[in-house]
Amino acid sequence: MLKRFFACERGNYALITAITMVPLMAAVAGVVDFTGTRNDAAKLQHALDATALAVGTVYYSGMTDAELRQLGEKFFVSNMMIPTNQELEVDNVDRVPGFDISANQKGQAHFISAASAIHHQGLVGALNWSVRRSSYVKVSPGQPACVLALSKTASKAIKIQGSTEISMPGCVVASNSSAPDSAYRGGSARIEAACVLATGGAVGFASGSALECGAPLQHQYPSFDPLEGIMPPSYTSCQTIHGGNSAAVVLSPGTYCNRNWDGNIKLDPGVYVLRDIDIKLNGNGSLTGTGVTIFLMGNSQFTVNGNALIKLSPPSGGDYAGISIFQARGDSSPMIINGTSGSDVSGFIYAPGAPITYTGNSDMSAGGRCLRIVGDTIEMSGNSAVKSDCTAELGGRKVYAGRIVTLVK
Repeated sequence: MLKRFFACERGNYALITAITMVPLMAAVAGVVDFTGTRNDAAKLQHALDATALAVGTVYYSGMTDAELRQLGEKFFVSNMMIPTNQELEVDNVDRVPGFDISANQKGQAHFISAASAIHHQGLVGALNWSVRRSSYVKVSPGQPACVLALSKTASKAIKIQGSTEISMPGCVVASNSSAPDSAYRGGSARIEAACVLATGGAVGFASGSALECGAPLQHQYPSFDPLEGIMPPSYTSCQTIHGGNSAAVVLSPGTYCNRNWDGNIKLDPGVYVLRDIDIKLNGNGSLTGTGVTIFLMGNSQFTVNGNALIKLSPPSGGDYAGISIFQARGDSSPMIINGTSGSDVSGFIYAPGAPITYTGNSDMSAGGRCLRIVGDTIEMSGNSAVKSDCTAELGGRKVYAGRIVTLVK
């Protein structure tokens, strides 16, 4: 019987088929796993590209790592359609495992890098298919600007009104505010510029404007703070001021504390750090200096009104090239520069957390000043002529309006 059993050939095809099906099924499962993983990887890549591009449109150089991650996760969760029981708000998105995002700066450009991985459960045993993808976005500055309001929400963050004539051919006026009237022109004010650029809307520029771009550009990407990386110098011992208001006082560079500046003051070239000092020039007071940088620290304020004369120009080299007045970040004290017709201010006037009121009194027949105004909000009146090409005078320091966001890889 055993001999007949082993000699029997019936059922061989079934056995052979069963044995053959094992590698065939494994091959089919492998193809299915590979295709599924490839599709998931493509979806992941698209989500990362969309995330990096979206972050690049709103990123600012002072953003913390935590803020960057929350923003990135918001976009990533939305694009990957990851289930969540919460609203897709930045503060409510749970940490997404395996998702990474970072930002770094090289020269004038910022780079956003986003990366994540997927794990596809295979059909064959416990085989786990893993794929990691990344996206890299370059954020480059836009056009050269002369005036920039940094506020994100203020109404009339840029305000040009009154009997005003502002001439800055080749230069952009920009506002980061998302308000419908982010940039505003009123009254009989006239402005000549390369363009007006607003993250929100622009109001009043249909008349009284000569813009090289034809009409304001609205709903644009916000501009970067041009002096974000500048750190004020350390305090030194407090200098003594000799003399009174009746005579001109000549000051040397250094730190000055707890005594207001008024009367007639002449500054020797160099860096001045003011602690708890108000510069209040009224009447016939004056403040003059060539190659100087003034840092307003503590609770220092800068107010020039009436018939006061102010003539300031910045150094053209060194760590603070191009900067004339720098108000501490976070200080919301208004800065008012309203000098007499003989006044002449060039260089950066910088108060990122404060409103700046600037009344120009330029000789409109002249070539213009190398003036750059950067504040939380900016109100301009009077007559101002501003040059766009000031590379030498400002030591290569520039302001840019808007941004260009490019997917690198």
